[in-house]
Amino acid sequence: MEFEAEPIEMLFWRALALITLACVLAPLARRAGLGAILGYLAAGVVVQFLFADSFAEHPEELMHFAEFGIVLFLFVIGLELRPSTLWSMRGDIFGLGLAQMLVCAFALALPAALIGLTPAAAMVAGLGLALSSTALVMQMLQERGEQSSPHGRKAFAVLLFQDLAIVPLLLLVSLIGPASQADGSWLDALNGLGVALVAIAVLIVVGRYGLDPMFRILSRTRLTELMTAAALGVVIASAGLMSLAGMSYAMGAFIAGVMLAGSSFRRELQANVEPFRGLFLALFFITVGLTLDLQAVRNNWLLIVVGAPVAMALKAAAIYGVARVFRHEHALSVRVALALPQHGEFGFVLFAAAATAGLFGIEISSALIALIAASMALSPLASRLTPLLLPTQRAAPMEADYTEANGSILIIGFGRFGQIVSQPLFAAGCDLVILDANADRVRDAERFGFTVFYGDGSRREVLRACAEDGLKLIAVCVDDRESADEIVETVTDIFPDIELVVRAYDRGHAIDLKRAGVKHWVRETSGSAYAMGRMALAQIGLPDRRADEILDDVRARDAARLEDQAEGDATSGLDRLHRHPVRPEPLDPPRGQEPRR
Repeated sequence: MEFEAEPIEMLFWRALALITLACVLAPLARRAGLGAILGYLAAGVVVQFLFADSFAEHPEELMHFAEFGIVLFLFVIGLELRPSTLWSMRGDIFGLGLAQMLVCAFALALPAALIGLTPAAAMVAGLGLALSSTALVMQMLQERGEQSSPHGRKAFAVLLFQDLAIVPLLLLVSLIGPASQADGSWLDALNGLGVALVAIAVLIVVGRYGLDPMFRILSRTRLTELMTAAALGVVIASAGLMSLAGMSYAMGAFIAGVMLAGSSFRRELQANVEPFRGLFLALFFITVGLTLDLQAVRNNWLLIVVGAPVAMALKAAAIYGVARVFRHEHALSVRVALALPQHGEFGFVLFAAAATAGLFGIEISSALIALIAASMALSPLASRLTPLLLPTQRAAPMEADYTEANGSILIIGFGRFGQIVSQPLFAAGCDLVILDANADRVRDAERFGFTVFYGDGSRREVLRACAEDGLKLIAVCVDDRESADEIVETVTDIFPDIELVVRAYDRGHAIDLKRAGVKHWVRETSGSAYAMGRMALAQIGLPDRRADEILDDVRARDAARLEDQAEGDATSGLDRLHRHPVRPEPLDPPRGQEPRR
């Protein structure tokens, strides 16, 4: 008797095929320098051939499920951007982003008109191809550690404007489409725009005043799985609200993330969501390969083979020109242009809507969607042009390897400050693990015989990889206040029993660290300033004993004043609840001296 597999068992086999191909092709593509995304796309295409009659029969249903990866990805990005940071980017979002959309749309609409599309259809094709892939670009930037670089921020600002523009673009399709004009549906679309604005306002208010208290209550239960479920629930609810209002799921998740960026639970939420984000984002790229209409590719192979690289080149040239008009330097403009030449996933939605509205036929829509997928597959190759266009630039950041990161002391940050901190520890025979996020600094240290590991000290997986059982102390020596705060927050969360010493940027930063529970910190200029003051006293002829007494007294009174300020003393210039700046106040005169009248 022949064995006939049950449908659920076939689903398991198909899922196993997806996982196996992804596990094989993604590492191979990454090892070849093409990035894991190209491997995921290839896995989806291969599965189409293996299960052409079953698995890929309705891939659009899987695409809706896989889009959850983009939703989680935008939520995590939002957690990294406080509202104040987002506000500071408004010039790039609505200036550079708008200019990029208009210039790229014009540059890409001309070829569409030349091949026979009507002016309205060519305009929609140009606007759709002007969109870039938020998921793909941000994933590639993250893989290379460039998401916080200047060109990474510029690229993100452009992508954010594109995500905001999808609703007006869909409204435009409704206004100019023959089918939409016939049934008057453009009035519904215009009404939908107002609903979308109201939904954004509601989400901002709820996120601003409701989310942090909710997570504070849930944290008291001390149930990690409940916090994870709540984080996913917030993402789903915010994405669903935006979807009901006609906007993208990702925009709702992004707004929720921004509203939680200032929360004390930000790091825990990010750690809880991160595994799901990576899994679903990989599924999204696999699904892009699954949804590629191979029949449309065969029918329009010349258009795709020639059109995809030409369209990407036109788009990159337009982005470079816009960036230069906005007075960005050549290197930054090139990097932004090479990050955004592909076409984006929202083009799928726009072209499907355009076909429904009667702007062009299903065949043209399928060809344009295939063009988008082809450009996404070619996008990792575009970054390989960077050394050719910027030959003086250094290679991309090195791969992180912590297999030999064994030691009792972890130093995070190996700049001027960290190098000096390490010297007495080396002299005492301590086993050090040194971590730095600057690839050039890591290479320079290697030339001088130091073993420095490359990595971001604020990431949990990096810290865990460097934290052996014998780790006793972590010294935070980075020169950026925000980075130091992120590292301290993560370290105190996952290693509460390990001693921590921190470089404080200034007095206000030292007060913040003390209020956060850090017991040992050093203001980065105080030691050298006291040493110089002691030297000045010696040079004016003061006896050594008297100079030491004065210096010790000044140190003690300064420490006492800082204690008062950390406690929120009314006379200290700081309020515990409202962070007023420290007012400069003279210390009392040393004992035995009267103030000068």
